[in-house]
Amino acid sequence: MAQTISKKYAKDMTSGDTFSLLITFMIPMMIGNIFQQFYNIVDTIIAGKFIDANALAAVGSTGHITNLFFALGNGLATGIGIIVSQFFGSGDHKGVRKTITNAFFMVSATSLFVGFLGAFLSRPVLAYGLKTPDEILEDSVVYMSVTCIGFIGTALYNTISYIMRGIGDSKTPLYFLIISSFLNIIMDLVFVLYFNLGVKGLAIATITAQALSAALSIGYALLKNPVFKFEKKDFTLDKDIIIKCYTLGGSMALQSGLIALSFVILQRVINSFGAVVIAAFTTTSKIENLVNMQFKALGDSLSTYSGQNIGAQKVDRVKKGYKIGMTMMGVYALLMIPLMWIFGDFLMRVFVNEPEVIAFGKTAMRILSSFYLPLGTIYVCRGILNGTGDAKFPLISGISEMVGRIVFPALFCSLPFLGAWGLWVATGVTWTIVGVTAFIRYRQRAQKSWRKETN
Repeated sequence: MAQTISKKYAKDMTSGDTFSLLITFMIPMMIGNIFQQFYNIVDTIIAGKFIDANALAAVGSTGHITNLFFALGNGLATGIGIIVSQFFGSGDHKGVRKTITNAFFMVSATSLFVGFLGAFLSRPVLAYGLKTPDEILEDSVVYMSVTCIGFIGTALYNTISYIMRGIGDSKTPLYFLIISSFLNIIMDLVFVLYFNLGVKGLAIATITAQALSAALSIGYALLKNPVFKFEKKDFTLDKDIIIKCYTLGGSMALQSGLIALSFVILQRVINSFGAVVIAAFTTTSKIENLVNMQFKALGDSLSTYSGQNIGAQKVDRVKKGYKIGMTMMGVYALLMIPLMWIFGDFLMRVFVNEPEVIAFGKTAMRILSSFYLPLGTIYVCRGILNGTGDAKFPLISGISEMVGRIVFPALFCSLPFLGAWGLWVATGVTWTIVGVTAFIRYRQRAQKSWRKETN
């Protein structure tokens, strides 16, 4: 099936040079991740520059809790993309079409439910759960409510993006993400400066941009991509596919939700150290995200690659992908470690001006960068395991990371010789434990399960 479709619309990753396939697939995703980060901070910048400090705080205060709701839709989309890649790799064109049509029924229903639940719970969660200050509570409720109501657009966009990646097309989602990013900026400015809608305008702009991107990408797929040429019988609900999507996607959603919840709890520990540490941790987290984006691009590439090859019953190519992925990760990590040690203070200055925060953050970046190899191992092993359909690993990984982010900060920060530095040491130790767990799980699956499942 894969060979009969133009390479413009899909890519068969079950044959050819593994390194070339991964690097060409990964580059558009790396660019896309940069735009995704850019997209995520636009609301923050415009709130701070064109509204006021309370608006900035309101947008920031909803981040972690909104991620808890969004994790379900994003995890489901990821699982759907992996199942598509497995059908595509096996040459089952009918299975690909059935998964796509069932996916849109599932995602639409799930995202509407989750979105309206998030909007309904926004006030009690923000007021009583997170103890949001009174001066920013109303703006926070408005921003979270509107964003949740429009969640269906975000969920559909993520779903079509992961489906396209599942068939080997990482470029088309990038194009529509770029369009979405610029639409968001333009509408942010129009709603805030022209219509004077404040925080509500930021939220409306965000969900509108995502909805337009979803509509454009779905329209493009239906008109141009032969994989999306459906027959009437493809629109019947398939119980087996729905269960498979919810099993794998639900596990990934739970992983994301647990990690997001751990950050909510961690924030209480961070806040206890005062403004300098809060600012330093916030800034180093932004820099960490820039590093993580490239690890994530590699992991997502390995998910599609391993998904197609496990579908084609080519276990040896999956293992080869793991070895090449680990090599690519190691080279990148070993390059980034000295860069962070040498230029940590420069990177801090890009985000903040206060000398005390810069000095604190410089040392913190050196601590974090020392753990980049285990961090990269998480993404490589997770990418392979997700692609092969391991529904148990996301739960194992999510619980491990949640426990580490909750327990270790309190433990290490209580040590007199560490104090606030324990926050970053705890992050590194958590990465190490999750990385070791991921490696052990990969070895277990590679030695036993895959061979049995594909025979």
